[in-house]
Amino acid sequence: MQMPAPDARVMAKKDHVLRRLMAVLPEDAVIHDPTATRAYECDALTAYRCPPLAAVLPASTAEVAAVLKICHEERVPVVPRGSGTSLAGGALPTADSVILGVARLNEVLEVDYPNRFIRVQAGRTNLSVTGAVEGDGWFYAPDPSSQLACAIAGNIGMNSGGAHCLKYGVTTNNLLGVTLVMMDGTVVEIGGAHLDAAGYDWLGVICGSEGQLGVVTEATLRILPKPEGARPVLMGFDSSEVAGACVADIIRAGVLPVAIEFMDRPCIAATEAFAGAGYPDCEALLIVEVEGCPAEIDEQLALIKRIAEGHRPVALRESGSAEESARIWLGRKSAFGAMGQLGDYMCLDGTIPVSALPEVLRRIGELSAEMGLRVANVFHAGDGNMHPLILFDANAPGDLERCEALGAEILKLCVKAGGCLTGEHGVGVEKRDLMGVQYRPEDLDAQMRVKDVFDPDWLLNPAKVFPLEASAGRRAG
Repeated sequence: MQMPAPDARVMAKKDHVLRRLMAVLPEDAVIHDPTATRAYECDALTAYRCPPLAAVLPASTAEVAAVLKICHEERVPVVPRGSGTSLAGGALPTADSVILGVARLNEVLEVDYPNRFIRVQAGRTNLSVTGAVEGDGWFYAPDPSSQLACAIAGNIGMNSGGAHCLKYGVTTNNLLGVTLVMMDGTVVEIGGAHLDAAGYDWLGVICGSEGQLGVVTEATLRILPKPEGARPVLMGFDSSEVAGACVADIIRAGVLPVAIEFMDRPCIAATEAFAGAGYPDCEALLIVEVEGCPAEIDEQLALIKRIAEGHRPVALRESGSAEESARIWLGRKSAFGAMGQLGDYMCLDGTIPVSALPEVLRRIGELSAEMGLRVANVFHAGDGNMHPLILFDANAPGDLERCEALGAEILKLCVKAGGCLTGEHGVGVEKRDLMGVQYRPEDLDAQMRVKDVFDPDWLLNPAKVFPLEASAGRRAG
């Protein structure tokens, strides 16, 4: 994975830039000691690392604007960073860049139950948004697996989803407005506390833009009343293909569960060793959860179980209590941590039509065998958002390169099946050089023209999203 060489002109004026930054931020908000900046050398895609020129931690929109204005004037690249949980290298710095972390922007600014919104600073963690309103019977729907740690800013940057996105949608479906700071320090308000805004859909452009267009400092989010109840059912099958076919049949039947989650044998084994959730001995399992009043839950689960029985499940267990529901979800919520116990892995993020699940799962198994690397599958099956985990040994020569090659083949498979390169992790650096698989040169040029408008000097989040050869020459000299 290639990254551009640092700009010698920026490196030469490091001390000057630091002095300017320290003039507008508190002393502890500018991190430049080489040992301290190592904490910012990568995000959750730890295969790639590079210490930044410096890291800054502003605590207000005004401080963010001051930092960006200085970096714009000095032509210093800026890498926005939420909590560093990106699995696509979205917050990977370059040696001549300043990391702009939003962790200190973590306040709740406004809660309005009659109009169903909450306004927060963008460094607030996903789970703590629900934590601010759940005591009054409300919740924030998007729930990525990293929700305990991930920041709303990163969720907006990558358009994150989660287990319950099948019914409630991903971040873009729950985002009403943002405060955005442009690269030159200009502060703009986009959207707000209403369902839709007149004119161009600027909010749709910002959500999922991966820090390429500006830095989000505040967000207005849709909140919802908690459902009356929810209940999951656990199903085990003797092959991944059969489990995939069951998912397709559930969706085809017109029932809309709140979540359909998939795990295959390698992932089941890892989570059992890690969390002891009591999962069945099978090749693949599904967790299907529905919600509503008791009668509605009973009716939906009865239909889902009838569909599952047509696929001859080796296990079928409906939750009978809150404690049993928690155990059913325990393994799925622990899956990524559990897989880390087995060694290094790279988590992919291709999305496919639900009808293609059986064939794509079969082909992933074949690719795994052909390339000699194990693949574990755990993902949001209801909307076809796959998360194959490729296991490799970072200390074994050539293993990372084989892992990257296998990942590329899997993502190409997703596009060929009618899907796309990413559902919620973003492109970052991981999929940057595969963008030509999904988009024609003229499509990429249209996307880059949008960045030209927002960030004409191409200083925000360098070397991400767009192939380097396609964006060559766009950064200001």
